Amino acid sequence: MEYPNITYSRIYTKLHGQVFYSLNQLNTAIKKLLKPYNDHPFQKKQSSRTEMFLDFEKQALKSLPIDLYPIKTYKTATVLKNYHVDFREDKHHYSVPYQYLGKKVTLIVDQNIVEIYHNYQRIAVHPRNRRTSGYSTLKEHLPPKSQYNAGWSEEYFLSWANKIGPETKAFIGKVLQKQTFVEQSFKSCVAVLSFASKVGNNRLNLACKRALAYEHISYKAIENILKNGLDQQELEQDVQSIPEHENIRGNNYFN
Repeated sequence: MEYPNITYSRIYTKLHGQVFYSLNQLNTAIKKLLKPYNDHPFQKKQSSRTEMFLDFEKQALKSLPIDLYPIKTYKTATVLKNYHVDFREDKHHYSVPYQYLGKKVTLIVDQNIVEIYHNYQRIAVHPRNRRTSGYSTLKEHLPPKSQYNAGWSEEYFLSWANKIGPETKAFIGKVLQKQTFVEQSFKSCVAVLSFASKVGNNRLNLACKRALAYEHISYKAIENILKNGLDQQELEQDVQSIPEHENIRGNNYFN
């Protein structure tokens, strides 16, 4: 039986006192000592480590993977009411089968793939998408008779918006184009169009006109415009895009 530190004594001790100026130099020196170490016969056997490897171990080896092993991130999340989980690192949402609504799940994420598990069973897999506030949705994950499908469609919302005004229709068209998750876009349409019953068609149409000019296509943009009365002010001739934020009102607010 060999001592546990035999590798240390036959390789490391022979390098003692030598100076190496790079990892490559050190590895080269170790490699020179490693071959005779592996070729040296065992004390109570006729074979060496090299012979044992060639006769028994080599044939059992499998080919190395073509791709490098990916680093994985593990996160826990709760399935939201829209049948998605939020991967907060990318601020992106991924769908799971509707039966898991409200369940705790585990996300295993690498550079390319997002896998979602419940009780150690994989229930969903998606290509990783880093689009902020985006949705990756598989239709088969949604319930067969979702409340959002009951009479709701792009044509329905465009027709509703058209009754309010051309700018509102154009704004709703962009909302529908912007969202990849159809239920989310329908909810945004309802929220925006519902302002008409509170402030009137004319104000909502003017608010949509201003939001389109600044390319702020969101419910929050319309809410801020109406809240601050910006729909009642004239647009600047040279519109410059500014960051969209509820605390940023634009220079017209102070006129």
